[in-house]
This record gives sequence, structure tokens and C-alpha cells, in this order.
Amino acid sequence: MSHMLNGGLVSLQTILDQLKPSERKVADYILAHPEDVVKLSVQKLAEFSGVSEATIIRLARSLNMKGYQELKLRVAGDLTKQTAMGSYQEIMMEGSVESIMQAVSWNNIQSIQDTLSVLSNEEVKKAVDVLAVARKIDVYGVGASAVIADDIRQKFSRINLWCEAYSDFHAQLTSAVTLTEKDVVIGISYSGQTEDIIQSLTEAKQQGATIITLTKFGPSPVAELANIRLFTSSVEKSIRSGAMASRIAQLNVIDILFITMISRMQEQVIPLLEKSRLAVSRTKRSST
Repeated sequence: MSHMLNGGLVSLQTILDQLKPSERKVADYILAHPEDVVKLSVQKLAEFSGVSEATIIRLARSLNMKGYQELKLRVAGDLTKQTAMGSYQEIMMEGSVESIMQAVSWNNIQSIQDTLSVLSNEEVKKAVDVLAVARKIDVYGVGASAVIADDIRQKFSRINLWCEAYSDFHAQLTSAVTLTEKDVVIGISYSGQTEDIIQSLTEAKQQGATIITLTKFGPSPVAELANIRLFTSSVEKSIRSGAMASRIAQLNVIDILFITMISRMQEQVIPLLEKSRLAVSRTKRSST
């Protein structure tokens, strides 16, 4: 099954607020006329959106795409996908229980789907390569991201990797100064702007550790520090639902990493998972 390129519109939407004015002009034009853009040459698009061709190439680069051709293909892919873009549902606080159930679930599903279009399988491979041979894995996340960090710690510990999660800034720094180039740090910050994480990662980087970041798609101070960048996407406008769908998207990325690790290290880890499953099953009441 050939993987059809898509995610052009989601990527544009996500990165919109961080673009330079001229790149923003093209992005707005593409979002407003996606059907037309897939038929336009780079020259025509430049003319219609009132920018230079170089700006369009720069925009494609900002989106981590090879060039205008890839951007066009991804937009075309979005148009053939049946789900309407930007189809996050606003969660109405006075809605019925049923409407809330529908909207929350839909937004979570949507954020996982959108993440597939901005998460690079190359970067996932690189992350698994370094995690599999790390001496120690540190995971840094504060606030809502601490929950994600703890999920990683719990999973990786089950397959006998030395993995610690730190949600407190001082604890992060204290650990970061002891790291070496044999170690890996995963820094989690949905916004990519969390000051504590920026400082902790900077320290870990100075010690030579490999940095993996998990942020929302697009350039950010946290992603800048990374050797390997994992992105999620969640384009909701609502503050209330933003943190929720982004959490689901992040947990989904962690699951992808974990299962990829297991498939890579099968001989070593299957017996371990079996052992932990048995140990835990002994603590449960039998249903006979």
C-alpha cells in the first residue's frame, strides 16, 4: 500500500501564527484556495499571492517539506481525504452529555489523524535507534506534560530500560548535569515554549546527551535544541479542548515509539513483558 502524502493544510494551519508576513500571505492564500493551488505552478502562485517564488520555497522549508511540489501533493492528498479540514468541534459547555461525548471523542480522533501527517517516520526511526542503546533516558515534562513523561517512564521501565521522569525543574537540572553522550533526554512541551524545559535541555545538551523533543508542529525554542524532533498536531481553536486533544496525540506518539522499540528488540523484551504481565496478574482477583 503506497502511503499517500497529505497533511499540507494541517501543517499550514498549525504554523500560521509563527510565519513571517510574506510567508503568511502565501499560507493564507493556499488555505483559502486549496483546490486552485494544486493546479498552480510556483510562478502562478507567487503572482496570485503577491510574493516572490523564493518565499514559497521558504514556506515549504518551514513546513519541513522538500519544496513546493511536496506541499502541493500534500494539499492534494488532503482534498481527496473525505474528512473536512479544520473539523475540530467547538465543545459547547451547555451542550447535552451526548453532544459533549461526541465532540470530545471526535477531537481526540482528529488530533491523532492530524499527527500522522506531521510526524516523520524518519525521525521516529532515529529516536528508536538512540533510545535502544541509551545508558540512561531522562524524560522532562512540567504541568500537563508531566503525565506524558510518566507514561514514557512506566513503559520503558517495563522493557528494562533505565528511564527516569522529572517534572520538577530543579530535579531536571540536577539530573541533566550528570548525563553523558551515552544518554538520551526526551523533552516534552506541547507549546515548545516552556522555559524550564528549554533550560533543562540546554544543560543536558552541554553534557553531550542526545535530545529528542515532542512538541506541536513548527519551529519553537524547545524543538531548536533537538537532535531528533517528534511533532504532534492539534489545530483546535478552543483553549478548553486544546490541552485534551494534544495529550491524546502525544500519548499516541509515545505508543508508536514503544511498539517500534518492542518490534526492534523482540528477543530481549517479549520475555520481560510476559514477566511483568504475570506479576501483575497475580495481584488481580481471579474471575472464576
